[in-house]
Amino acid sequence: MEYKTQMQAAKNGIITKEMAVVAAKEGLDVNIIREKVAKGVVAIPANINHKSLSAEGIGEGLKTKINVNLGISGDCKDYTVEMDKAKMAIKFGVEAIMDLSNYGKTNTFRRQLIDYSTAMIGTVPMYDAIGYLEKDLLDITAKDFLKVVEAHAKEGVDFQTIHAGINKRAVEAFKRQGRLTNIVSRGGSLLFAWMEMTGNENPFYEYYDEVLEILREYDVTISLGDALRPGSIHDSTDAGQIAELIELGDLTKRAWEKDVQVMVEGPGHMAMNEIAANMTIQKRLCHNAPFYVLGPLVTDIAPGYDHITSAIGGAIAAANGADFLCYVTPAEHLRLPDLSDVKEGIIASKIAAHAADIAKGIPNAREIDNKMSDARRRVDWEEMFSYAIDPDKTKAYFESTPPKDRHTCSMCGKMCAMRTTNKILAGEKVEFCTEK
Repeated sequence: MEYKTQMQAAKNGIITKEMAVVAAKEGLDVNIIREKVAKGVVAIPANINHKSLSAEGIGEGLKTKINVNLGISGDCKDYTVEMDKAKMAIKFGVEAIMDLSNYGKTNTFRRQLIDYSTAMIGTVPMYDAIGYLEKDLLDITAKDFLKVVEAHAKEGVDFQTIHAGINKRAVEAFKRQGRLTNIVSRGGSLLFAWMEMTGNENPFYEYYDEVLEILREYDVTISLGDALRPGSIHDSTDAGQIAELIELGDLTKRAWEKDVQVMVEGPGHMAMNEIAANMTIQKRLCHNAPFYVLGPLVTDIAPGYDHITSAIGGAIAAANGADFLCYVTPAEHLRLPDLSDVKEGIIASKIAAHAADIAKGIPNAREIDNKMSDARRRVDWEEMFSYAIDPDKTKAYFESTPPKDRHTCSMCGKMCAMRTTNKILAGEKVEFCTEK
């Protein structure tokens, strides 16, 4: 039997090569992967035209995945730098890259990125609409928006963020609420503006079935965007956020009926004590579809350090059910990130994802931690470097102030607890004054 999408294949008992790749990476039986894809609780974003892809699974019972955002803006137009960011992301094993370019003609870079990247590629067609169509927002028609969705799908994009949930009902709830930071989603704000200026329904909601037909043709996973995500901890879990989430739950079921894979996007900014409950609400309202969160940032007063506020929230979110973390860099809220910012964001997000996998009991998640601890016990520095998330930085720190004795570090020297205990257990004396 021929199949259009991973979900259609899974529903019909077919194991695809992408399912086999995911099963091998996760250390799970491939039939478990197939069953989860059929139910929609796992997505394998894999556009039929993305030939360089190394497939990844996102969802229930799998390792937490992370995404890196990049792309040019009107103030920073160097695609060479953006490709360097993509190469760095691949080097650190990032599973997904979103091209959020929003200036000029972006398709040349996007095609290069798709050809190069083994990681999943995602986009937000709404960002590209004005440049692609060469029309101002008010002049764009509902069907014009769908042309951009189809163009990205043909190019090989694996998942697209579609803000279909911000319909007129959700907008009413948002307006009644009265927010401190209003709408902070770029795509969501553009759609809100278009709806208010034209008086029309959200085109991605009104023509949702047509959107799904396009995505199904190329097996593009829909990432249901959270246009009304909170942009401050003040606005979290408010009527607007929850009203949109209810709509996203219905849109999830409609996509699955068309064999289109789904991810659902979530907050945003959120105080730590609300995160676990939000993960439960999302899974409940969206039928356990994979959950993709930006952060959440747990405080609003740390510009320049938002990779840390995001990692704190991301770890809590993933430990309580989130499946996919969008990284946040130190440049968040301030400027387009440079290469250094991207690296800091990646490392922070990888720490959060791995910590959550340990908490969730993902099989073998602790294994590398145990290897690191054993190497520390033996004071084997080269082995420790090899297990580190960032081996280069780890080694550079150690070598920057090298100890006289390689069986210690410069913090404790010969009073190293590992060294002392190892000597005693080996039947040796511990002496300081007589040792040189």
